[in-house]
Amino acid sequence: MAKKVKLKKTLVDQILDKAKIEHDSLAINALKDELPEGIEKSDIFKTLALTGDKTGTLIGIIQITEHLSEKKLAKVSGNKKVSMIPQKNLQKTTGYIHGANNPVGIRQKHNFPIFIDNRALEMGTMIVSAGEVGRSIRINSQTLADFVGASFADLRDDSHQ
Repeated sequence: MAKKVKLKKTLVDQILDKAKIEHDSLAINALKDELPEGIEKSDIFKTLALTGDKTGTLIGIIQITEHLSEKKLAKVSGNKKVSMIPQKNLQKTTGYIHGANNPVGIRQKHNFPIFIDNRALEMGTMIVSAGEVGRSIRINSQTLADFVGASFADLRDDSHQ
């Protein structure tokens, strides 16, 4: 029997443990397409930082296999228009580099509005980054939304199907 590798807890793990929120720590590098057995690419959600013309910074969370509809996000967030934050400004804005943005860590530092695609609610659980490239957490979608004050909405760009 292979010994289970004990992963060092990320800050996100520590925050969730402290709040007594059940989650699994996973070693996944979605950017490299190396997925553990039993995990599909569509189980993994990316945390995108955008800026809205009315709200300023906001967060959209959608499956990595989908495209975010900026139009839908703008509508649900009360903006006329939203656009992606340039990668060079990401760390300055959210505190995380590309591939490590996550709703738990961002919520600890900022009060940005967070929107999660409805598909996460339908699936029941979702996998998001744990704040470090190559590390993720699997968590109940509703629990995560409640913890970070997120709203569920249809965020998928259906024109990319």
